[in-house]
Amino acid sequence: MEHHKEDVQIYANDNSHQLSEDSYEDTSLTTHPSVPLWRIIVSLILLFLNYFLAQYDKFVLSYFQDEVLSSLHLSSSSYGLLSGYATGIVYALLALPTAFVADYTSARVWVLTVAAVWWSLCAIFQGLSHNFWQILLARIGMGVGQAPVEALSVSLISDLMGQKYVFVGGSVLYVGVYIGEAVSGQIAVAFARTDTPWNTALVAIGIVGVVVALLVRVVVREPKRQISLVVANNLHHHEPAWTSNSTAFSSKLATARKNILSTFRYIAHMRSFYLLTLSAGFRQLGGNVFGYYMPSYLSNLYPSEPSLLSRYGIIVGVVGSVAVLTGGLLTSLMWSRTKLLPLYLTGVGGMISSIFVLLMLFSLNVSHSEESRGIKVLYGTMSIAYLTAELWLGAINSLIALLLPPHYKTFGLAVWSLVQVLIYSSGPEIVGLALRNTDPTSSVYLEKTRIALAVIIPVGYWLAGVGFLLAIPLVKLDLAGRFLEGKLTWSGRKGAFVAGGCVLGALVIALFTVSIYYRA
Repeated sequence: MEHHKEDVQIYANDNSHQLSEDSYEDTSLTTHPSVPLWRIIVSLILLFLNYFLAQYDKFVLSYFQDEVLSSLHLSSSSYGLLSGYATGIVYALLALPTAFVADYTSARVWVLTVAAVWWSLCAIFQGLSHNFWQILLARIGMGVGQAPVEALSVSLISDLMGQKYVFVGGSVLYVGVYIGEAVSGQIAVAFARTDTPWNTALVAIGIVGVVVALLVRVVVREPKRQISLVVANNLHHHEPAWTSNSTAFSSKLATARKNILSTFRYIAHMRSFYLLTLSAGFRQLGGNVFGYYMPSYLSNLYPSEPSLLSRYGIIVGVVGSVAVLTGGLLTSLMWSRTKLLPLYLTGVGGMISSIFVLLMLFSLNVSHSEESRGIKVLYGTMSIAYLTAELWLGAINSLIALLLPPHYKTFGLAVWSLVQVLIYSSGPEIVGLALRNTDPTSSVYLEKTRIALAVIIPVGYWLAGVGFLLAIPLVKLDLAGRFLEGKLTWSGRKGAFVAGGCVLGALVIALFTVSIYYRA
């Protein structure tokens, strides 16, 4: 097959995990990471702790929603703003340049350390806030530090161990999401019993975050980059910028620009990336709304159940952790047979889970308003919902990391996360607008919340499920090296990307503006 000079040429590599070093042109990459086992374990623990702490503020807002609203005199629209685009826009603006700097300088650990110290300080400032504008600014600042944490962590893990085991490592990282829920549930109950204010948790977590950040810098080492599942011989990403013979500032800027364009070109020519990203965004949309609003909804639905939040947290922590680790282990065990298991786990699992999410929401109704029976239905359906839905995070993100160009995988992961953040951050904004001017203690508020959750969560899960299943043949082509060839045209994919970006941008601006308007 003939290719033009400007074409993106991708060569098939059916057994990339067995590829010898001699067959790959870039000698700065490795096919078999040689990091000692003890360092892998310690690094995973620290990356897990850092990621867990970076997620913790949203758990506090979720479990202490009523307390936050009353102590800071916030409206539902204000709460939606705090849990939606207040941090989402900052994520979108800063995730890309921060991730690029980490790749360009080959200093992922340093960048992660600085980011962790910054968000830790902002968590403390959140805890010291006394009004809406103070906590809003603190959360925006926290978004600055949180922006690169996930991409940097996944990128580092994907180079710490062999491709087959990356999925287990990635799953260990995402256990932090579920442990955070479990810890928050226990803290919420303990704080309620002792009349401890909610902001104490944020101050404490900020102090611990600074300590963990310093340990990350001392212990974690920058690993050698591992080859991609797809070998791309005609893209600039295999010529790392730091090997340039010129030290002139203008030359470095030109090299950086070329590397950015090369990475975007790589992503744009992948057949599956756009569909995988949109699907993950809708999946996260449902999950984000679930996380922010489900605990307070269930507390109001079962007001006579004092241990509900504690048991809710235990179910999320235990079942969610088991599910995400199972997804990673299954992917690793099946690696020699198929590389596509993460897509099936995510797509099918989410669609099945949506049924049990609805049963959770209407657990009291299906139990004929008997709280004792409703609680049993709730805990049972919630366990199944989490077991089926949460298989995906570690497996799918690790797969994406291995599909991206090795030297700029952090930047590619930031692009992957950016679109998702802009999509899923719309969830709390929409719910907050739907609940505006409604008394949080009223039955009308409870009913509106139930309707919003019953619509947004299942729709998000099903859109994601269909998208991931449709992406399977496209991922097969990408794994085989059969990317799109030739220049992208405005009448084709380039135009579709620009149009999609404009639509998403318009949605962000519209929701953010309306939320600010109703806040005012």
